[in-house]
Amino acid sequence: MTDYSVFANPDFDAHEYANAILSGEPYPPQQSTTKSVKTFSKAFGGIEPAKEDISVALSKLDFGIEDVSKQLKNVVTTHHEELLVQAAGVNELETSLTSVRGGLGELESSVEKLRLKIRTPYQSLQSHVNRLQRLQQALDVLRRISRFVVLARRLESQMSEMAAVDGVSEASANGTATPSRATDHEEEKERTIVKAALSIAELTALLDVSPEAETDKSYSPENRPDPAATEADENESIDGSMVPLRSIHAVAAHVPFIEASRARITTEMENMVVTGLATLNQSLLASSLQTAHNLRVLPEVVQNLVLDLSGALESRIRAAFDLSQLSKEALGKDPAPSSQSLIYKSRIRTEPTNLTAPQWTALLWTRLENLVEELTSCCIKVYALEKVLKLKKDPLTGTVFLDEAMKVLENLPRATFWSSLGRALEKQCKDAVKGSSFIQQTLSTGYPRLLRLFQEFFAKIAVHTDTVYSQASQSPETILVLRALSTFEGLYLARVSNKLNETVGQAFAGGSRSPPGINEGVNISRSIANELDSAKFDPLLLQAVARNAISSLELMLNRADGMLVRDRSAFTLAGPTATPQQILNGQVASMLHHCWSRLQKLDEEYQDSVTGILKPQLNKIRSAYEKVTDPLLTAIKRELGVIIARVHRIDFGKNVDPMAGMGGGASLYMKDLSDKLSFLKMEILSKLNLGDEMREWTTAIVKYVLRTFVLHVSIVKPLGESGKLQLTSDMTELEFAVSAFMTDSQSKNRGADWSSVADDYRALRAMRPLLFLENGHLASTQDTIGLPPLIVLHHIIVRSPIPLPHTLHGWQEAEYVRWVEEHSEEEALTLIDGGLSHWEKIMEVEGKDPSAAVEYVELARTVLNRARSV
Repeated sequence: MTDYSVFANPDFDAHEYANAILSGEPYPPQQSTTKSVKTFSKAFGGIEPAKEDISVALSKLDFGIEDVSKQLKNVVTTHHEELLVQAAGVNELETSLTSVRGGLGELESSVEKLRLKIRTPYQSLQSHVNRLQRLQQALDVLRRISRFVVLARRLESQMSEMAAVDGVSEASANGTATPSRATDHEEEKERTIVKAALSIAELTALLDVSPEAETDKSYSPENRPDPAATEADENESIDGSMVPLRSIHAVAAHVPFIEASRARITTEMENMVVTGLATLNQSLLASSLQTAHNLRVLPEVVQNLVLDLSGALESRIRAAFDLSQLSKEALGKDPAPSSQSLIYKSRIRTEPTNLTAPQWTALLWTRLENLVEELTSCCIKVYALEKVLKLKKDPLTGTVFLDEAMKVLENLPRATFWSSLGRALEKQCKDAVKGSSFIQQTLSTGYPRLLRLFQEFFAKIAVHTDTVYSQASQSPETILVLRALSTFEGLYLARVSNKLNETVGQAFAGGSRSPPGINEGVNISRSIANELDSAKFDPLLLQAVARNAISSLELMLNRADGMLVRDRSAFTLAGPTATPQQILNGQVASMLHHCWSRLQKLDEEYQDSVTGILKPQLNKIRSAYEKVTDPLLTAIKRELGVIIARVHRIDFGKNVDPMAGMGGGASLYMKDLSDKLSFLKMEILSKLNLGDEMREWTTAIVKYVLRTFVLHVSIVKPLGESGKLQLTSDMTELEFAVSAFMTDSQSKNRGADWSSVADDYRALRAMRPLLFLENGHLASTQDTIGLPPLIVLHHIIVRSPIPLPHTLHGWQEAEYVRWVEEHSEEEALTLIDGGLSHWEKIMEVEGKDPSAAVEYVELARTVLNRARSV
């Protein structure tokens, strides 16, 4: 096949091949570029273009034709049967194609006839439809013109009525008409304006808004059999569907009158809005808003009103803090300056001098008072506007005017007013502080006065709005305004903090050599109370001052904590005088206590919102001085307990010394106890001025001494007659010592007040007869009245051979007394009962005779049963 590759190419051209052979040129031609030749060569299996002689080419062609003929003959011979079958099928196919061709011809003729039957009626129908559309357009134009003429005549009548009412108003102004009649005419004028606005709105709608074209979608160009034939008619129909009324001369003649009427109604509406807001006349304001709604400009009118009020608000605030205008006003009231003072004119205009400062201050406060009045008026107007917008509805659709106005407003009018007020106030306050030291000093020092002005503002608008500003609750709007004044509030609070910190610093100025005392604590608490009282009129400022007071109290605590001494020298009671550390701690603790006690009384004056801020810090102050007093009280009790416990070192069971006589005086331990009580009163407690708590301390110490002494005396064993007499003398000495300890030299009453320690003192007095009672009377309630059952049980066991509980358990007397104080009476009685049972078992096990103690066991059981039955 390579010999026939040139002829097998689809681009082979016999004429070009013959011309190439005759001219002796290669085929295909080689005048193309090298790249194209290579491409052609590749397309023909890599064979180079042929360049042959004519004879050789002819011989090749003859040979090729013969070869092809032979191959065709062989193919036909080989497949003759299949070729005959295909030939017969071709004849049948020609017959079928002939019948199909005839059917297609008949179909084309039928389609052409059908097209002629549809096309003509369609074109006729299309022309009728276009004519009907034009008639409908003409009818619509006539209908609108008729409506326009009716409205125009109605508007003329309404404008004439307005002119008549204006004439009556002028007559009323001149005094020729009665006021009641003038009022009636004004109301009639408002109604006329509302009606005229509705007429103008409808006329404007007829002039400016044309009805939409009504086209039949079924006759669109896409569905037409012949689009080219009807495209022009359809375009003409569509283009003529909208006819503006302004193009009609009869209508255009009324347009100037309508425009003039609209301008006049708009002016009247604006005047009504301004008058209604100025006089807070809701009826007039409602009429003006209804007019704006009828004119289809209600959202824009409300938006402009809110923007105008916000703009006026910002300009008034800016003018109030304008120092240049303030200086001009001050200079205008000053007398003409002398020639010597002309050189200082520029400086005087920027900041006041010491001489002109009072006048500038008075002018500034006057401007701020006027500003608050203007803010009140503006706020009431905004709320009145919003109230009317909420109440008014469209009579036809029922749409609330406020909802319609919100289509262009971002927020409610009240929200816009408060945000504008807060933003403008905050900006002007910050700019004033940065630009003028005079305004900064005046308004930061007089911030309470500034705050009172805004409280008056809140009180005035509360009648017309739903804002609340009281001690119990504050509206978000009021808080937003007060936050705008935070610049001056911060400066005022900084002054308060500095003043309180200065008071604390003066209290600790002497250091450890001259520690703070009662006066310093009172001064600190008085300073805080004064600052709170100054801010008492405002709940938010009061809370802010309370928070600042917390920082000053914390500073006081830190200074006091660094000054207090907590080593052993602060709690030793060796005597004979108080240590310097105890004196230092006593003064600091007294200072903390008096500061705490005076601030604690603020709970009666202020609400929980303020006392809740101070309470945690007051608790810290109490804890701070209790860390000094509680260990000292514990040390005092421990020292007194050790002295009383020495009673067991004395032998109270020996016989009476006949040389000593009766009443040899108190024991040595009792003298030491008396001296120690005197030392505590004169040296230790006198350094602690804790007010009423000192009485509680004294009572607690006396109760501890009496109770501990009675417990120790009740377990003294052995106890003879001389020992009883000695204990009686010790009790008398203790009574004198305690009486002297409890006596207050500053009190008007002489002697000790035993009512505060009545139970323990009664037990001490009842202990004397108990020592001398007969055994049979020990279980009697009459003979042991005033004594706890435990004391009676101790004394019964002391008289008997039964061991005491501490002896049975191997405890020291002081350990047993401490155990009794730490446990309940029931547990102590159970311990006694267990000791009795244990002794009975031992007697039974050892086989000893318990008869000597039977009486005492029975007495003890009787006392136990009676104590448990109570």
